[in-house]
Amino acid sequence: MDDITALILDDHAAFRRGFARLDDARDPAEMLAIWEALALHLDIHAEAEEAILYPHLVRHGDDGEEETEDAIGDHNKIRDAIAESKGHEVGSDAWWAAVWRARRENSEHLAEEEDEALPDFRRHADVELRAELGARWLKFYGEHKNGRNLPFLDKDPEKYVQEHR
Repeated sequence: MDDITALILDDHAAFRRGFARLDDARDPAEMLAIWEALALHLDIHAEAEEAILYPHLVRHGDDGEEETEDAIGDHNKIRDAIAESKGHEVGSDAWWAAVWRARRENSEHLAEEEDEALPDFRRHADVELRAELGARWLKFYGEHKNGRNLPFLDKDPEKYVQEHR
């Protein structure tokens, strides 16, 4: 039985390791290999949260609507920074600026999610729901291997909350 919150935290740890690997990368080919994998994982993770976690949190959390709106906005900022990085030469100052923006936005998002949204969700989701959503999470990653059929488009946070209330 995989708890969705544990799976999300596993991804968070992978993101931190990925950014640490970028710190050690020394040539553009290595930077690109690390960044492409990390950026794709960040994009898939945001889509998975938006499909599976946040529809439940928005309806059942103490501060679910506010936390969800904030998370969707954070995902948009991360997606935008990833998209911006693709328009620059790997290793250039502009590329690093976009990558660092994604890192900063992601770090802030992870802290908020780990300190606010996930504890709120845990208080309102029983073990069975967390396991059911964990199974959906794993299935989502399998169905969308390498981002297959995912749009990676920004979403309007207010509209998202309204649609999922």
